[in-house]
Amino acid sequence: MSATILLISDIHGNYPALRAVAAHCGDQAFDLILNCGDSTVYAPFADESLDWLRQHGALSILGNTDIKVLRLLAGKKMKKPRQEDKRVMYFRTAEHLTRENREFLAAIPNRLRLDIEGWRIGLFHGSPANDTEHIFADTPTDRFRELSGETDCDIIITGHSHSPYHKYVNNVHFINPGSVGRMFDGNPDASYAIVKLTGKTVKVRHYRCPYPVNKVIERLRQHHLPEIYEEMFRSGKKLN
Repeated sequence: MSATILLISDIHGNYPALRAVAAHCGDQAFDLILNCGDSTVYAPFADESLDWLRQHGALSILGNTDIKVLRLLAGKKMKKPRQEDKRVMYFRTAEHLTRENREFLAAIPNRLRLDIEGWRIGLFHGSPANDTEHIFADTPTDRFRELSGETDCDIIITGHSHSPYHKYVNNVHFINPGSVGRMFDGNPDASYAIVKLTGKTVKVRHYRCPYPVNKVIERLRQHHLPEIYEEMFRSGKKLN
């Protein structure tokens, strides 16, 4: 028995990038689509992105941006971020979500534990220790070793850092597919990963693919959103 899994994370409302990922996969069939959160905020296509996740039966967890949107929808105040050019993106997302997608977002858990083909798989936005911890490809091996003891999972899948990696430490596979919609490494191309589980073997392959950044720019301008995001999506860099 085997399983082929599409791993995505940090879509950040970038539906053009998500569509490009789907097209880049071609006709490949997946047994599961796993999404590690931050599906909303910054690119102005949150509804379209959530529609896609629903329609494709993706198993998702919440990220920190999603949680803040839910707080706004519940009528609560948002303390962070404090920068106005960031805050406006959260309020805009919350105001424009359809009722169906508000309900969908509210039903998504913070973490997931799955048993697939004998593998114990955990989905965490930041890390098993902290949902907002940034774990990067160059995070010291000792930290991965510490995190391996936080759960009984054989495979730990994370997002949040927008940093693609596959590490095997202390008999645990750590995988981050990178960010579909908002990479920070100077390359705006979407990032994702495909995992194949076969018996006792875990094979991980990371991919990058271009997407029509101009479509994001056009929507940002249509909604009179901060110009700094135009440059961020063009450059693939975090500028605020």
